[in-house]
Amino acid sequence: MARKYAHVNVMEKEILAMREAGKTRQAIADELGLTKKQIKDWITRRNRRIAETGSSLPKQRGRKPAITLAEYKYENKRLQMENELLRDFLHLAGRR
Repeated sequence: MARKYAHVNVMEKEILAMREAGKTRQAIADELGLTKKQIKDWITRRNRRIAETGSSLPKQRGRKPAITLAEYKYENKRLQMENELLRDFLHLAGRR
């Protein structure tokens, strides 16, 4: 028996609209020509993705956006101030 593949993600808007209308998983599957298990699995994956990321969008892959020069300067200044505080603390504690 040949396996039938269906791209359920393409039908996302229709599935969500039917769910909001109060249709059952079986009714959604029948209307879209899918199985109840395909709908159930898609809903489970979507709910898990939302719980993990707080968004229904997939995680961003690849490198993170580059930090701007202003952000580098701010971080450098913050670290210099932190080093001064630690140096003063160690000096007052008699450890340096």
